[in-house]
Amino acid sequence: MSEAIIAKKAEQVELVAEKMKAAASIVVVDSRGLTVDQDTVLRRSLRESGVEFKVIKNSILSRAAEKAGLDDLKDLFVGPSAVAFSNEDVIAPAKVISEFAKTAEALEIKGGAIEGAISSKEEINALASLPNREGMLSMLLSVLQAPVRNVAYAVKAVAEAKDEDVA
Repeated sequence: MSEAIIAKKAEQVELVAEKMKAAASIVVVDSRGLTVDQDTVLRRSLRESGVEFKVIKNSILSRAAEKAGLDDLKDLFVGPSAVAFSNEDVIAPAKVISEFAKTAEALEIKGGAIEGAISSKEEINALASLPNREGMLSMLLSVLQAPVRNVAYAVKAVAEAKDEDVA
């Protein structure tokens, strides 16, 4: 191999390692068997969710995982591998890929990493069943509002009771 090719591959490894380090979540899939239309729909859905989706050679992925400190991720890079990176929303890649896999049986989730911790296929699917960030914030807000609402109802009931006593 020429030095130029080796340098280019080293640069690719470095680039992928940086993406792995910066990613909030990584999902590794086998997309072999998807039609062009299915692949286009999947990529569009991921892009709309702010997720980067790439098909990268296993040798580059393995070296990048080692550099990023995700050595256990190397076991997933067997056969055709595509990787989804999300820097902001931890749930987005898992949710989009899991939903898409329900209609496209050819897509197989291999596993991934969530905030630096290696995750199995089952953990990725469990993550996909969680509500997104906005849904979780909405649920938290309703939980925080409940005690305040109950106090307001109690104060209103006391005020109405006093109004009845005066009348």
